[in-house]
Amino acid sequence: MAEIRVENLRKTFGDFVAVADSSFTIDDGDFFVMLGPSGCGKTTTLRMIAGLELPSSGAIYLGGEDVTFNRASQRDIAFVFQLFALYPHMNVRQNIGFPLKCIGRPRSEIRERVEETARLLRIDHLLNKSVSGLAGGDRQRVALGRAIVRRPMAFLMDEPLGTLDAEFRDLMCEELRLLHDRIDATTVYVTHDQLEAMSMADKIAVMNKGYVEQFGAPQEIYDRPATMFVAEFIGSPPMNFLRFHGAVAKGAAAVRMDATEVILPVLREDRPEGELALGVRPEHIRFDDASGLRGEVFEAEYLGTNQIVTVETGQGMVKARLRADTRVSAGETVGLSFLSERLSLFDVSSGRAIQTALYDGGRHG
Repeated sequence: MAEIRVENLRKTFGDFVAVADSSFTIDDGDFFVMLGPSGCGKTTTLRMIAGLELPSSGAIYLGGEDVTFNRASQRDIAFVFQLFALYPHMNVRQNIGFPLKCIGRPRSEIRERVEETARLLRIDHLLNKSVSGLAGGDRQRVALGRAIVRRPMAFLMDEPLGTLDAEFRDLMCEELRLLHDRIDATTVYVTHDQLEAMSMADKIAVMNKGYVEQFGAPQEIYDRPATMFVAEFIGSPPMNFLRFHGAVAKGAAAVRMDATEVILPVLREDRPEGELALGVRPEHIRFDDASGLRGEVFEAEYLGTNQIVTVETGQGMVKARLRADTRVSAGETVGLSFLSERLSLFDVSSGRAIQTALYDGGRHG
């Protein structure tokens, strides 16, 4: 069993807190992604799970065993780095088989497992080729093969597609997920690219400034972000925020904004007087002449099947994703309505979502 459990994990470098008391569990066989901007602590967390960094405090369990202070060589994991780090003087076969050679496996076993791994990755026709002449995608497959051939309890990957161009990256995202499904191994994957995370992950931990802001399935994180940071970081364009000052009472199902009442999912908590933000995804906005919430069209960006229309309102700029055939022109005044069941409400001072009947606060460490 390759469940990975992290409890109150913390890492400091002098006065700088790189990872702040993170806790989460990666289920056996999950494709788990740590997502966040540069410097958020995701790679440091991965390196602690791998044994390449020791935590300042907290605990790490791999398959139920406490491995917090074990060396990397004492943990049954394989690490795939952003830079492929292949041995240029060895061919593909020798690179893939090198980990097995290091632990003294018989030649016949090495040959069999290397060929099995190469077939899995569809590079069996390259086994006798020099790695220095391979394309970037094939070099990445060789690096993956060197990790897979050991059959470890878990794979740890630190932005392994970061050096590939967009076409190869999209292809490798699909192949990595298919590969994961075939070998059914626990995978921990670090990236700053939300598209990679949303397309591959079973579960995502969104990190910011050393903290896990939200932990959950991709759809859950997209639909019900736990914080304003998550709402802005996930989605392209990100969630809109319409700020207003007021108070809301438990059980309330609407807020007043300009000359209209915006219907909300029923609130589960009181919120005293303060600055609030209504969160709405661009695809959940409609143009509605009957709405009292009005704004002036600033620009429209056509994207083929749809368009992103930016509207200036009294609460700030709002981006709406509309059908490409929706007629709209700069300077036009439009009314805006929202899909009530898809709205979020945030406390601006804390940045956290206010609980509603459709949102219970998320799971976060």
